[in-house]
Amino acid sequence: MTEIPSSQLIKTAQAMNSGGLNQGTSGNLSVRSGSGMLITPSGMEYTDLEPEDIVSMDFEGIVSPGGGGVQRKPSSEWRLHADIYRQYPQANAVLHAHPVYCTALSCMSKDIPAFHYMVAIAGGRDIRCAHYATFGSRELSGHVLEALRDRKACLMAHHGLLCFEENLTRVLRLANEIEHLARVYSTVLSLGQPDLLTDTEMARVLDRFSTYGKQD
Repeated sequence: MTEIPSSQLIKTAQAMNSGGLNQGTSGNLSVRSGSGMLITPSGMEYTDLEPEDIVSMDFEGIVSPGGGGVQRKPSSEWRLHADIYRQYPQANAVLHAHPVYCTALSCMSKDIPAFHYMVAIAGGRDIRCAHYATFGSRELSGHVLEALRDRKACLMAHHGLLCFEENLTRVLRLANEIEHLARVYSTVLSLGQPDLLTDTEMARVLDRFSTYGKQD
C-alpha cells in the first residue's frame, strides 16, 4: 500500500463532518500504515487537526512518538480499527461515524434488508446491525467483526456506522452510500413493510457489482 500522508486523513475526516456523516468530535477514521495504522486522536475537533495530531500506532495499542513533541491519545475505538485490519487484509481504511439515519436504525437494532439492490454495495444481501457493547471494548470489537462477516459495512446497535474499504476515497463514498440507503429505508418503513428482493436476485446483483465500475 502507498503510504498515506496525515494531511489526506485529516481532509477525509473533515469531509465526514462537512458532508453530514458526523458531528463534533464523534466518530473516527484510520488508514493502514506499514505494520500499523494512522488514526484520528481522541476528543479533538477535525477542523482543528494538524498532521502532528494524527496518531501512529501498532495493532497492539503501542503509540509511536509524535512529531514536534506532540503526543495525542488515539481514538477510544482504536481496538476496533486494529482488529479489522488484522482480520481483513483488503481493508486499508476504516471509517466509524454517527450519521443520523444509520444511527436511528441502529438504535432500533435494525438490519438493512434487501429492500433495494444497492444494499449489495456493502458486500452481501443485507447490512447487519452488530450487537451492542460499551464503546472501545473488546466485546464491541467482537460483535462488529461478527456483523462484518462477508461484508465491508455494518451498523452498530445504539451507536452508528462502521465500514472499511481499500482507500480513503472509497471508504468515504461507501459511508455516504449507506447513509443514503438508511435514509430511504427509514422513509419506506414510515409507509409500511417493503417487499424484499430474493436471495437469487441479490446474488445476481452481487455478481454484477464484482466488475461494476472497473476499467480495463
